[in-house]
Amino acid sequence: MALYSRVLCLLLLSSFRHVVTDRVEVLLPDVVEVRKGDNASIKCSFSIPGQSNYTYLRWLYEKNGRTNIYYVGQDGQYAYDTEYKDRIHMADNFTLFISEVTLQDERTFVCQIGAGPAVFGENRTELRVYKSPDPPDITVNDVGILVTDEATPEIAKCKSKNGHPAPNITWYKNKYSMHQDRDDVNIATTVIKESNGLYTVSSTLHSRLSKEDKDALFYCEVNYRLPGMDLMMESERVNVTILYPMENVSLIVESPSRPVTEGDSVELRCKGDGNPAPEYTFYRIWESDDGTEMEEELEGAIDGLLMLEDVRRNTSGHYRCRALDLNFAVSLQADTMLSVNYLDPIQMSRESPVELNLGDNTTIVCSTMGSQPSAIQWQWKEQVIAIGPLLNLSSVDYKSGGHYSCVVTMPGVPGLNASKGVTVVVKGQPLVSVKRLVRVMQNDVLNVTCEAFGYPAPEITWSANGSVMHKRETHRVSSELIVKVTKELLKSGIKCSAANSLGSSEELITLQEVKATTHPTTTSTEQKRAESKGVLIVAIIVCILAIAVLGAVLYFLYKKGKIPCGHSGKQEITKPGKQQEDIVVEMKSDKSPEETELLSGPTAEKPLPGDQGEKYIDLRN
Repeated sequence: MALYSRVLCLLLLSSFRHVVTDRVEVLLPDVVEVRKGDNASIKCSFSIPGQSNYTYLRWLYEKNGRTNIYYVGQDGQYAYDTEYKDRIHMADNFTLFISEVTLQDERTFVCQIGAGPAVFGENRTELRVYKSPDPPDITVNDVGILVTDEATPEIAKCKSKNGHPAPNITWYKNKYSMHQDRDDVNIATTVIKESNGLYTVSSTLHSRLSKEDKDALFYCEVNYRLPGMDLMMESERVNVTILYPMENVSLIVESPSRPVTEGDSVELRCKGDGNPAPEYTFYRIWESDDGTEMEEELEGAIDGLLMLEDVRRNTSGHYRCRALDLNFAVSLQADTMLSVNYLDPIQMSRESPVELNLGDNTTIVCSTMGSQPSAIQWQWKEQVIAIGPLLNLSSVDYKSGGHYSCVVTMPGVPGLNASKGVTVVVKGQPLVSVKRLVRVMQNDVLNVTCEAFGYPAPEITWSANGSVMHKRETHRVSSELIVKVTKELLKSGIKCSAANSLGSSEELITLQEVKATTHPTTTSTEQKRAESKGVLIVAIIVCILAIAVLGAVLYFLYKKGKIPCGHSGKQEITKPGKQQEDIVVEMKSDKSPEETELLSGPTAEKPLPGDQGEKYIDLRN
């Protein structure tokens, strides 16, 4: 523990300068750090052996000689007439305070102690003043750097202003520091002390770069110190334009991303990998009759983009792009094939409308041509009825008529499809459909419908006069009649007739009269009451029967002498010669008092108190 105390004392004393002159020891910190504009304090401690006291204390600074700035003695204390006169004062513990420190205050200060005519001591401290620099300013080389340059070209400049002392600048590429010790890196730094005492530090980075550095980010870091801490600031990240020769070129169909079809706008993109971008020229390639390759230059390309509007099948073919790099004297080319998909209009073997007679057979063929194999199907009423180009209709009837669609798709080209419709008409005399028996009441308003199938479209007539509405389709006519039912109409019925140029037919609607009947109606509440009364009556009858049976049994026992007559409702049945056992059977009526009163009638006697109408049978013997 003693050794530890000694080491600690030595470490504390090592941070102070001390001078012992004639046995007077003066202690001061080696360095005092302060920011520009802040207040500085320098503490002077001293030790005089024995019982002696100091006779004077003097503060002074060293710069081109010694200058006294403050004095404390037997006759008082005062500041000398110097530049510090209005900015210094001393505390009771001999600490010197300097207010609003400037850069010119960075010098050596001395504390001198006197303890007699020949006894004195002194020590000194360095006052250091700090000022943080402005954020760094970086300027990048905007001309461009050739990767083929054998020298180390200038990459960027970094400048830091208004710092004190002069800060240090470090360069970085993609977060990795760049140092002077590398052959491909050269850093030139200049430090200028301005008239105000602050420093401006400039650093220029020179380095050889490659094509891989085209996306690299460069920045500088300024390192500086403030009292008690080391700090840093970073500049913004910059990218350097790197010039490198073209090595590859490509030609692609940039738009659309799907297979090209007729009517599309097509973008051909030519791109080389050099910097700066080369000059691009587009060509259409074909072969002459003798097999010689021919080029046709295409105009209108901008920055390697050629737009082809409203392409057709004859736009398909061989295209070429040639890229010329003038900076490095490099010429490269790329080719591509453009395929424009198409689907010709659909052709039908029979034109619409296709007229057939009832029972006829026919086949309709759907065909087309396209750039790729196609798929064909026939649809009727949005349902697929046939796969392939043939639509076979056999033994046609009126239901066979209607609109048929031939739908063609190209599986290899999504979205490319076509369709064409054909109407099939089945000719024949009308067929009438009605509801032949209708139940009605006299004087009712009747609504009946008659449908007629046939082609040409038949005309429908009614045998009765009324309001008529017609609805017509290709093979079907529907007519609706609204008429009042009369006695005469009940006898004759209603006849629906349909006729066209091929014949006619009719159907009779028979009217069956229904007589009106009156049914008594009861409410649900009355039905519930009737049901409740019925249940109550049944319960009363059951109770009466139970009482009658019980009365008969008691009467029979009474006649046999088994039950003596008395007022009490409780009797004992005993056998001589045996001890009676305490076994009593109590018989109670299950009926409520209200039911008992109903059974007894209005003149029934009420049971006496204590009796409660209960009957007991003693079964001990």
